[in-house]
Amino acid sequence: MHDHSHSPTGIRGARNRRLLAISLAITSVVMVVQIIGAWLSGSLALLADAAHMFTDAAALIIALIATAVAARPADDRSTFGYQRAEVFGALINGVILIGIALWVGIEAVLRLIDPGDYEVAGGIMLVTAAVGLIANATAMWLLSSAQRESINVRGAYLEVLGDLLGSVAVIVAAVVVLTTGWVAADAVASLAIAGMIVPRAIGLLREVVVVLAERVPVGTHVAEIREHILSTDGVRAVHDVHVWALTRGAPVFTAHVVVDGSVLAEGRSPELLQQLQTCLATHFDVEHSTFQFETAEHVERETHG
Repeated sequence: MHDHSHSPTGIRGARNRRLLAISLAITSVVMVVQIIGAWLSGSLALLADAAHMFTDAAALIIALIATAVAARPADDRSTFGYQRAEVFGALINGVILIGIALWVGIEAVLRLIDPGDYEVAGGIMLVTAAVGLIANATAMWLLSSAQRESINVRGAYLEVLGDLLGSVAVIVAAVVVLTTGWVAADAVASLAIAGMIVPRAIGLLREVVVVLAERVPVGTHVAEIREHILSTDGVRAVHDVHVWALTRGAPVFTAHVVVDGSVLAEGRSPELLQQLQTCLATHFDVEHSTFQFETAEHVERETHG
């Protein structure tokens, strides 16, 4: 017996798209402010943060497009719907982050090796970074709950987190420049920003690989699921267990369950199916599950065949 439950997940909600749109507006405004601040102050760290903001804006646009595509209903050509579009959007985000980190790191090292005669206006740098800090904190607060449900919103959340930490680094560098006159602090802050970007990008790409490789989602334990199924009255064995994810927050489960002959003879299959589905949804957050009920005799015939 099979059952396919297509409960809507967080990525299909208009709420996530609205949050991404608001974050995009905030990011775009701060990016413009930082570009102006970098031009007026001569700060590489501000320019690096502005470049990071630019990639974040692009990533948020990708995320908005991906969530809109993911919201399309399933059809005969895409029977699971279009939720994987979100994963591809996150993949693009990760690649963009790696690219910007390399650019920032190279520019910072070149400036440290050959500082030249450049000057940094610490006051402008400090004020601009403070504006970025407040804006990024607001965007993080908006995305904090939705990022637990969507890999794409999580990607945007991590990018905003990086921006916030980047703003902190720029503020520290600005204070150093103002108090000591050591302008190299600007390049050091730029390296710090690059260093914060890389681990986030790698983590996001690792999660994308888990989904695309159809591996068991992080935090899901097949052995525990198997134990729960076997402890259900009427179940004798379980095999051909498969767990994967369409995207973050959308795990999929299939299994062949060997049941007592009386379960089928007495028409108790719907009741047992409801028990198993409720178990998976309650204990393991799996809302899309497919079960095939079999008798021991059927399994033996399959084995001999």
